[in-house]
Amino acid sequence: QAQLVESGGGLVQPGGSLRLSCVASGFSISGYTMSWYRQAPGKERDLVATISRGGSVINYADSVKGRFTISRDNGKNTVYLQMNNLKPEDTAVYYCYARRSGQRDYWGQGTQVTVSS
Repeated sequence: QAQLVESGGGLVQPGGSLRLSCVASGFSISGYTMSWYRQAPGKERDLVATISRGGSVINYADSVKGRFTISRDNGKNTVYLQMNNLKPEDTAVYYCYARRSGQRDYWGQGTQVTVSS
């Protein structure tokens, strides 16, 4: 069964760091554009960062530029999101997303990130 599983979320103080991981099983991410999204309570799901299949093209939401870094290891079938200098407004459920033209896409189940003192 093809799926994405996120991990690494938790409770962190403002200014702290977390590293999220997203492991794919049942398919290879090498052919997929990978993204991280987040959804805060009562809000829509927003795009945080995207990385191309080979990792050469990366885009970030303005709100996380300079603080978050997306990366991928196709050999480990894993995508990462390094989050530094976290702020309370970063509190959300973070989702991993795999997209490939002509193929079905995949969402993970989400991991909770809470930034609070």
